[in-house]
Amino acid sequence: MSEQTSIPADPELDPTASYATDQSVIRRLGGLLHATAGTRTSYAPATGQPVAELPLSSPDDVIAAVRSARRTQRSWKNTSLDDRAAILLRYHDLVLDHRHELVDLVIVESGKARKQAFEEVAHVALTARYYGRKAAELLAPQRKLGMFPVLTRAEQRFVPKGVVGIISPWNYPLSMAMADGIPAVLAGNTVVHKPDSQTPLTALRAIELLYEAGLPRDVWQAVNGDGPTVGGAIIQNTDYICFTGSTKTGRLVAKQAGERLIGCSLELGGKNPMLVLRDADVHRAAEGAVRACFSSAGQLCVSMERLYVADQIYDAFVTAFLDRVKKIKLSAGTGWDVDMGSLISKAQLDTVSRHVEDARTRGAVVLAGGKARPEIGPLFYEPTVLSGVTPEMECFDHETFGPVVSIYRFSDEAEAIERANEGEYGLNASVWTKDGRRGRKVAAQLVAGSVNVNEGYAATFGSIDTPMGGMRSSGVGRRQGVEGIRRYVDPQAIATQRLVPIAASHGIKDEAYAELMTGALRILKKLGRA
Repeated sequence: MSEQTSIPADPELDPTASYATDQSVIRRLGGLLHATAGTRTSYAPATGQPVAELPLSSPDDVIAAVRSARRTQRSWKNTSLDDRAAILLRYHDLVLDHRHELVDLVIVESGKARKQAFEEVAHVALTARYYGRKAAELLAPQRKLGMFPVLTRAEQRFVPKGVVGIISPWNYPLSMAMADGIPAVLAGNTVVHKPDSQTPLTALRAIELLYEAGLPRDVWQAVNGDGPTVGGAIIQNTDYICFTGSTKTGRLVAKQAGERLIGCSLELGGKNPMLVLRDADVHRAAEGAVRACFSSAGQLCVSMERLYVADQIYDAFVTAFLDRVKKIKLSAGTGWDVDMGSLISKAQLDTVSRHVEDARTRGAVVLAGGKARPEIGPLFYEPTVLSGVTPEMECFDHETFGPVVSIYRFSDEAEAIERANEGEYGLNASVWTKDGRRGRKVAAQLVAGSVNVNEGYAATFGSIDTPMGGMRSSGVGRRQGVEGIRRYVDPQAIATQRLVPIAASHGIKDEAYAELMTGALRILKKLGRA
């Protein structure tokens, strides 16, 4: 171990003096990596404890992994769809069987509370079961309408892209690592995966469970390192890219993928709005807003950062909301009683602090929170509610990605919808009302890839049959549902013509053939054919 990462000798006096994880497990998981370029130590954000010293990958390691994955893909794509699906259904059970271990890894690497870490386990299990059960429906060859009845038979097949590169984020180190790769391998692709270098262990253990479920090792391979070096090598060598992260980085990924003419799906940033309509149940909405704004310390792409509340219930809602916010339990503990955990890094803490101080200096009112809590852990920040936020403040339209929400009053519903749609983002939104039909009508007017009625994010997040992704600068492509697997395949059309060609034949002249074709097309329209 290098001098910079050496561990102090007395853990009784210094909690950072010992590793937060079993190092025999770390050595085993580290062995799953294609990595020959030195090592790096990761740290637990909630406590500052060292977590793991893991090997780093070089661009050559990425190239070797892709080469191996490409060889394996030739046979993997010919594995029966039923056999591939069976692996995912076994994986569903293994993830649930090992839920406590996976949750513990999520907590130590990301700093989030246990109840939010469990959401990741549930989401991965839901995803595996959904695609395992729906495989034939989503990927089996499909009959299509031929040009002429009887004479033309047309069908569509789904051809895997080849090697899929996945670059997953730190904020949901289990869910975002696995949920995108599961449909990729089901579709007959192989995967080269770079988890975020702050949270690699969770992904590695989840990949190891896939192997236990029966997935051949070279079908899903992992590398480790920073984005520009290792992520860039993945983009330059794979056949499709799946990236989750910031809009700024997503633009670079899209540019690099575009230069190679390969496809990509990108889930990027958001400045997500929640609308509390005048007929909403105040207490249900306030409880839901706490979850929507402060789950995972606000470090969730789909969490709410803007609350628009109808004038008729504004005061009652704010009272109920603040009462709940001030009771949120912050802790570095790992029990179910913790409501909110740590931020991931000093950079994230600096961003949150800067946004709040900028707003305060420019006249915003801090209704709750508003300061760091180093006595709890090095990266803790209180759940914070701001009012009086105006356009010149940085947090008005820039994503904070932390436990900070701005609250606004509205009197006209159309104006609230217009304000919610302002800005460059369009990832997630939320509407609260006692009238579900009315809520859906409002939801349909919001520019967002997903909208939850009487929920913050979990209803769409957990409904795996529905697509999930962003509009505008919040991304391109979708995870989940049919769109989540079809992004990993190229549709191939196969048409068989029988009896007569689609051309002049048997001595018929081209002009006469054109007249015959015109008549046939008119008849098909009268028969109601598409």
